[in-house]
Amino acid sequence: MAEKDEKSPNEPDDEKNPDKKVDPSEMGLVDLMKYLETKEPPKQILSSVDLEGIVKLIKDKKATQIITMAGAGISTSAGIPDFRSPETGLYHNLEKYDLPNPQAIFTLDYFMMNPEPFCMLARELWPGIFKPTPCHYFIKMLNEKGLLKRHYTQNIDTLESVAGLEEEKLVEAHGSFRLGHCLECNAEYTQDWMKERILGKDMRIPKCERDGCEGTIKPDIVFFGESLPNRFVQCVSKDFKSCDLLIIMGTSLTVQPFASLTSKVSEETPRLYINLEKTGCGPTNPFAMLMFGGGFKFDDEDNYRDVFLEGTCDDGCYKLADMLGWGDELRQKVKQEHERIDAEKKKDTKTRIDAEKKKKTKTTSSKS
Repeated sequence: MAEKDEKSPNEPDDEKNPDKKVDPSEMGLVDLMKYLETKEPPKQILSSVDLEGIVKLIKDKKATQIITMAGAGISTSAGIPDFRSPETGLYHNLEKYDLPNPQAIFTLDYFMMNPEPFCMLARELWPGIFKPTPCHYFIKMLNEKGLLKRHYTQNIDTLESVAGLEEEKLVEAHGSFRLGHCLECNAEYTQDWMKERILGKDMRIPKCERDGCEGTIKPDIVFFGESLPNRFVQCVSKDFKSCDLLIIMGTSLTVQPFASLTSKVSEETPRLYINLEKTGCGPTNPFAMLMFGGGFKFDDEDNYRDVFLEGTCDDGCYKLADMLGWGDELRQKVKQEHERIDAEKKKDTKTRIDAEKKKKTKTTSSKS
């Protein structure tokens, strides 16, 4: 009796389960090479490899599981500096903090030794000071129209939440100011508690109030060398397999592992990149190059899915919205929301001033 051929444990068993979807990322190198030799070439999903093709894909309801990825570029028009731009970038303007190097302000060891520079910077970047941009409202609009799978952001400004994007749809890859924890005992503190100390007239380093502990409270922002939030890992593992359109905005794609997310979608999934300049082209790493053809191929003859839209994120989102027939709706939403935020800030300012006057009057009366 002839012996049955044994298969590699990583080789897909098509005979037993022909409908099972092959996941090359789970293969060993030998099996991956065999798979690449026999697999069908990727299909071109776009009717044309340009912005018109992206628009048609959305209009034809062939993109209903859209993932958006964003970096500092979606918040610059709100007045928040990006990190690396010459003259205006955050790293270029940190001399006043007398740091050993610009990155030190986001390094855990330096923060534990001297938290004051980060707290001073936090006063300038604290959530609530800035208004969301048209780009933030475009992302929210994708969700309202039932098209957004998830939004991944490198930013810590929480402007997606201010714009009204529900928490379930948001992954803050580098954390945020929502919560803080004691570096000694891990006690949790709220954003309002930290704000009262960091943004107060006499800026104080937030210190733990547990008995016997005077550890420094650090906002839950991912510093260099720290692990990304568990939610990031959990969502990435399931989201990108079903993504049918990836939109990347305002990121230089230089920070890992966030930058590698562009290679986690199917090799047939169209990718739209809105940015001031082309980055992320060419191979990212040997494995990604074998599986997905490396980085973007905007100018290659065999490009079948990558579209680059040069310009600011706001201009890009307005152009895309106009072509989709959503332009007027987006402009009206931005106008209404900014007016609402301005009115709320004015009301809060008046309430605070009235409270301070009342407190001052009460103090003067008691002294009399």
